[in-house]
Amino acid sequence: MMQDGVSLPAVLQDRLKGARRIAVVGIGDECIPSDRLGMQAARRIERDNLPGVRVFYAGTVPESITGPLRKYRPDHVLFLDAAEMGERPGTVAVIAPGKISAGLLSTHVLPLSVVMDYVGEETGAGVTLLGLQPESSDPGEELSREDQEYLDRTLRQVSAVLRDRE
Repeated sequence: MMQDGVSLPAVLQDRLKGARRIAVVGIGDECIPSDRLGMQAARRIERDNLPGVRVFYAGTVPESITGPLRKYRPDHVLFLDAAEMGERPGTVAVIAPGKISAGLLSTHVLPLSVVMDYVGEETGAGVTLLGLQPESSDPGEELSREDQEYLDRTLRQVSAVLRDRE
């Protein structure tokens, strides 16, 4: 996925530069196919067992992980959540803070932007939101096999950036 002419790996490399401890936070409702992508992506990244990367599972209550995040003391927090971006299903993209409330499939108790601001202030860490485009916002829609493979390829790129960061 390109963002303003720059590849997702390049955007992530820039955002994660110098981060030694990274927290990856999976967000979403696993009972709803269109909202479970953040949790699935976090599991996929956790399987890679990357040094300096710890995965947290927030489900539909992202504020529930603020205490564990403070204890971990990350340099950067990478939130993963389903987002309606009008892109190909399976697309992964960095979502700018100003776009959060408009584009996300909100099943959260508190707005994610509030949680992200709080985490950034409390930990001093950089904060990034990766949106994952579902098949649709229809609760029953799952990614097709082709789109799931597309998502998997992109998540391998994310893992490569997490593994090879400077």
